[in-house]
Amino acid sequence: MTDALPPVLDVPALHELLAQEGAAVRLLDVRWALDGSKGHHSYLEGHLPGAVYVDLPTQLAAPADPAAGRHPLPSPEAFAATLRGLGIDEGTRVVAYDDTDRSPSARLVWMLRAIGQDAALLDGGLAAWDGPLEREDVRPEPGDVGPREWPAAAIAGIDEVAAAEGPVLDARAAERYRGEVEPVDPRAGHVPGALNLPYAGNLDEQGRFLPPEALRERFTGAGLDPEQEVLVYCGSGVTATHDVLALQRAGFSRVRLFPGSWSQWSSDPQRPVATGPTP
Repeated sequence: MTDALPPVLDVPALHELLAQEGAAVRLLDVRWALDGSKGHHSYLEGHLPGAVYVDLPTQLAAPADPAAGRHPLPSPEAFAATLRGLGIDEGTRVVAYDDTDRSPSARLVWMLRAIGQDAALLDGGLAAWDGPLEREDVRPEPGDVGPREWPAAAIAGIDEVAAAEGPVLDARAAERYRGEVEPVDPRAGHVPGALNLPYAGNLDEQGRFLPPEALRERFTGAGLDPEQEVLVYCGSGVTATHDVLALQRAGFSRVRLFPGSWSQWSSDPQRPVATGPTP
């Protein structure tokens, strides 16, 4: 039986994976930016050979809804249809990448791993790739993946976050956590009691994930216990997946994403808001 992929895969390991005889591997390009500066046009300027483009807002999220957040998870049926269109079969192993900070590819990889599809993100993203690039708009033959429910072990709802007895982790930048700025969502601040560990701290100066031991030290140094369940949120459930994968890389096995994140919480006037540098 083939070993499952780790959450983060470096370029040499990707080369080994692609060289395996009979390996069913699909490369997915998830270049995206909130302001529209990155997207399908970036992919067409050059991508990993054979990679298929994924549009985060339309393929990795349902339409925005204040009651569910800016990037709600798509229905199992809609996500399965997306995966089939990307050429993914039940046994396909997926490696996703982007060209920013790994959060767009982390969103896809987290979604796939949550439903049991073997997936990893490419450490260092496009900049780490040491081979040629292609410009073709790859359109694969449809895959055969069927719908799979989002598991409760991977997802936390808003009421579960409100009632959490264990740690809740806010992955946003510190100034948004403190409530000093809020460029997107209705109210500024954070979920009362939440700790702040910005996702950018998971990477080194070259944009690669810190080693598992360093990540573990980062999280335990903030008071997190690997034996505890950790609930993670961000603005809309994208960058939080970066922290989720980093926690898993560090050996934390009980980690759940709050997909609605701050965009859902701050849209509900009945939910309390905390500000300042402390939980």
